[in-house]
Amino acid sequence: MTEPTPPRPPQRDDFSRSEELTRQHRERLAASTQRRNVPDAAGLARRRTLLRWAKWVLPSTALLLLASIAVWPELDRLMNANNAILRDMAKVKVESGKLVGATYRGVDDHNRPFMITAESAHQITPERMNLVAPTADVLSQGNDWMMVRAYKGVYMQHDDMLDLTGEVTLYRDDGLMMRSPVADINLKSGIIASNSWVRAEGPFGVLDAKSYLLSQHDGVAQFRGPGRLILNDDHSSHPQEGKAS
Repeated sequence: MTEPTPPRPPQRDDFSRSEELTRQHRERLAASTQRRNVPDAAGLARRRTLLRWAKWVLPSTALLLLASIAVWPELDRLMNANNAILRDMAKVKVESGKLVGATYRGVDDHNRPFMITAESAHQITPERMNLVAPTADVLSQGNDWMMVRAYKGVYMQHDDMLDLTGEVTLYRDDGLMMRSPVADINLKSGIIASNSWVRAEGPFGVLDAKSYLLSQHDGVAQFRGPGRLILNDDHSSHPQEGKAS
C-alpha cells in the first residue's frame, strides 16, 4: 500500500519581491504617515496675533453692517431731497448776465412780504433789472393778496420800484380786476399808479378811466376822468352810467 502524497504549498508571487522593492514600499508608507511638524514660537506668535485681530475685526464689521442697515432709510431720504434740490436748481440758468427763473423777495414799510418772479431777468446796471413776464405778489393792510403781471418790466432794486408795460393785469382776492397798458408799483409803500387808461371790473360793476392810483396800505383807490362807471344793480335790468372822478 502506497503512502499519500503531502499537499504542496500555494505559489504566491507577492512573496517573491526583492528586498529593494520592499524597502521602497516601506519608505513611501512612512512618508505618507509622517506627522505635521509642530510650529515654532514665531509661528505661534503670528497665529495668536491673527486670532486677536479677528476677535476685533469681525464684530466691528458686523456692527458696521447693522448700522448701515439702520441708517439707510435716512440716507435714502437725504439723497432724494438733494436730487429734488438739484432739479430745482437746474431750472435756474445764468448766461451772460441773464437769469432764467428769477425770484426777488423783500418786505415793505409795514414789514409785509412781497415777491417778484419773472421768466428771465437781465442785469443792466447794479440797480436795474430788465424782466420778461414779471409777476408781483403783495399784501395789503388787511393781509389781502394782490397780484400784478405784465409782458415786460423794469425792477429798480435799491428803490424797490417796478415799472410794468404791456397788458398790465391787476387781480385782487376780493374780485377786483384791472387792465391797463402800463403801471408803476412802489413796493415799499404799496402804491400802484398809471397815467394811461384803465378798465376795472369787479363785484361793483365796470369802470373805465383815464388814470388811477391805488394805495394798498391806506385802502384808497382814485380814478381820474373823464370816464364811465357801470354799477351792478340787482333791482334794475339796466345798469347805470356815470363818470369817474
